[in-house]
Order: sequence, then structure tokens, then C-alpha cells
Amino acid sequence: MLEKSMVPRHVAIILDGNRRFAKKLVLEPWKGHSYGKKRVEELLDYAKEFGVREITFYCLSSENLNRPVKELDYLYDLFRETFRGMDRSRLNEEGVCLKFIGDLDLLPSDLKDICVELENCSSEGNRFIVNFCIAYGGRAEIVRAVRRIVESGVRDVDSEVVEKNLLLSSEPDLIIRTGGQKRISNFLLWQGAYSEWIFLDKMWPEVCRDDFVECVEEFGKRKRNFGK
Repeated sequence: MLEKSMVPRHVAIILDGNRRFAKKLVLEPWKGHSYGKKRVEELLDYAKEFGVREITFYCLSSENLNRPVKELDYLYDLFRETFRGMDRSRLNEEGVCLKFIGDLDLLPSDLKDICVELENCSSEGNRFIVNFCIAYGGRAEIVRAVRRIVESGVRDVDSEVVEKNLLLSSEPDLIIRTGGQKRISNFLLWQGAYSEWIFLDKMWPEVCRDDFVECVEEFGKRKRNFGK
């Protein structure tokens, strides 16, 4: 068992490599998302096992909405199946709070309704927070926050004011990106300012429990000084 002091409170993950994984299997690219979904479910179990209190998944960026309609429809159906199938009673019993971070108005209306309903029915959870970033972009989030501040008439703006107007208020201790790419891709631009980053070469559907353990152990070895 990992030492509690080594475990990050909040882990965020960029789920990259689903389409490339599918191509390796000679499948249509978008079918890789189904394999990725299984890994999300498994990683939630790992996170709870090790004492992570909050986890954020970058599922669909606002830029991804420009992908082929066939791929988006497949992904939307996967979201519908996943979120409808969640046991609401179990979520409440386990104290799980689900949040959807992004511009849900950009999603099909029925999918948006499912997300809102699930978020509302789990809002009392206080033991484990799961954030799904869907139709999300870091720049758009900051622009939205600035607009809200301007509309409110606030003149004395500091970091605290900005943070109160963001879609996600907490800051990840650790951000993991799979798929071999080393870029942040418009993800949590404000919240990730002092996060520790780990880049994995494995495609997201290939990530296993040992990979997660190694990431947590690597995090525990790092000295965080927050620019000081």
C-alpha cells in the first residue's frame, strides 16, 4: 500500500491515444473510445483504493467537436450509455459527487439533460469527486470567467475572484497525459499552473494499474515548491 503522504489529493488525466489504439487493432478509429471507457472505470477503482479524493478526466475538448459526425455520434452514444447506466443509489451510498465541466450547451440536448440530472442527484457526495471535462477548453473557461466578472460589476479583481468564476475550482496535484504527446492541449490552463505533470508513452486503453502506481510513486518523490 502506498504511503498516504505520497498520494496526490487530486489527479487529472488527459485520455489520449484511443483512436491510435483502435488503428493498431485495424478498427475504425472512434471504436477506440470503447476500450478507453473500460480504463476509466478501472482507474476510478484504483484512485479510490489509494486514497485519491478527486479525479478529473479530459474526455472531449471543445476542439474535438470539429471531428467527423460519425465519430462524435459514437462518442455521444458511449456517454449516454455510461451515464444512464450509473447506479444513482450506489453513488449516494459511496459519497461520490459527479461534475461535468465544459459548455454542455454544445452537446445534444438529451445528453446535456442526462449530465445535469446526474450532477444534481450526486451533489451531496463529499467523499470522492469525479469531474468529466466534456466540450471543455481552458481558454474558453477563462474567457467565460472574465465575462462573468465584468457582468457582475466587480472592479477589484484578484486570483480569488477569478477562481470563484471558473468551472472547476480545485487544482490538480498531478496531471497525467497518455499517448506519448508532451503538450497540455488547452487543459486546465489556470488550475494546472503548479501541477506536477507526467507523460506516458502508452495509449490510454493500454494503461494499467501498475502504470498508475508508478505515476503516484513518481509524484511522491517530487519536491513541490510552487515557484518559491
